[in-house]
Parts: sequence; C-alpha cells; structure tokens
Amino acid sequence: MMDSQALLMRQARDGSMSRMAPPLRVLLVDDHEVVRSGLAALLKSTEDIVVAGEAGTVKEAIEQAERARPDVVVMDVRLADGSGIEATREIRARRPKTQVLMLTSFADDEALFASIMAGASGYVLKQVKGGELVRAIRAVGQGDSLLDPAVTKSVLDRLRKGKHLMKDEKLARLSPQEERILSLVAAGKTNKEIGDQLHLAEKTVKNYVSSILSKLEVARRAEAAAYLARHTTTPGA
Repeated sequence: MMDSQALLMRQARDGSMSRMAPPLRVLLVDDHEVVRSGLAALLKSTEDIVVAGEAGTVKEAIEQAERARPDVVVMDVRLADGSGIEATREIRARRPKTQVLMLTSFADDEALFASIMAGASGYVLKQVKGGELVRAIRAVGQGDSLLDPAVTKSVLDRLRKGKHLMKDEKLARLSPQEERILSLVAAGKTNKEIGDQLHLAEKTVKNYVSSILSKLEVARRAEAAAYLARHTTTPGA
C-alpha cells in the first residue's frame, strides 16, 4: 500500500498528472475576422488551450469576458469602436483573475504604457511566430508577466514624473489616456487633431472628452482646461 502511495506522489511531482489540469480558456478579441480565425486555428491545434469565445468590438469583448469567463484574453490594441485598452481596463476591473495579453501590429510606447496601466500582463506584436504566441499565452495564463524590466522601469519613471496629477482628487480619477487627451484639449486641439495625434477615431476622442468632463465635474472643454491649469504646476505636461 505504501509503495502505491509513494508511486502516486512521485508521479505527481514528475508532472505526469498535469494532463488532468483544465485547459486554459482563451478569449480572442480582434476586429478582423480573418485574424481571429487564424488565431483560433492555431490554438485549436494545442491540447492545453481552448478558445472560449471571440469578439470584434470593445462592447463584445466586455460581454464575452463576462459570459465565457476566460483565463486569458488575447486583445487587439485597436478596435473598431474604441481601444482594446479600454476593454482591458473594464475586464480587469470586473474579473481581476483574468489575464490580458495585448496584441498589436506595431510597437507603440504610448499604447504600451496605457496597456500596463490598464492591467495587461503582456504585450506582443502580431508578427510574432505562432509557437511564441502560444508560449506567451501559457505564460500569462500561469500568472507570469511578459513585460521587460526596462519597460517596467520606463513606466515607473513616467508615473513619478506625473505624480503631481495625483495631488488633486478629481485629476486622479483620470486614466493615463484621459490625462493625455486633457493636456491636448488644454493646448487648444480639436477632437480631430487629438485623434490624428493619438491614432484614435474622432468619435472615440469625443467619448473620452465626455468622460473627462464628467470626472472633473465640469460642463465645457474650456472649464476642463482651466481646471488642469489651476491644479498642476506644469499645465499640459
């Protein structure tokens, strides 16, 4: 009897029972169906990952995350109705145990910073090889971070530089992206100009501005700009 117990314990230590662990549930979010289909085909070829759902918009991503309860969300940074970063922030707020791996076509420091602040655990380019992406999903699913230490240091440096924004309770409500947009509003930029600079749709910028006005408890753009000027030592920084 003791020999059988010892054998079972040894098998468990060797990882031979790992096949009994439930597969990672993954939600795929991309506004291009072809991309989602390719990712789904890649993941279906594995034994330890299942595609729990797909979404093409911010709204669908949030709804599917609630419905499918994924372990990992593979999230496109730019979606048709807004930003994958917005979706990440909302999903992480509702489901803190769900990990998010950002997927984007090109490296973007601003998007990387915002992704980290929104709670993403990793950030990879769409040019990544299939095997590397699968490994990235597994790593994030196991709770590991795919963020380079140099990147983490950069984020901390930016947080320290922007610390003056945290002195005011209302400004502290703003997300990093909202802070950037408010700074551009204060500089007199139109929604279209802001969208062009930050690679956002004009409608998305309008939604951000509405959120900013609400958080600052003001009615007009000019009031928001004046509020920023009054409550920071370096307006527009």
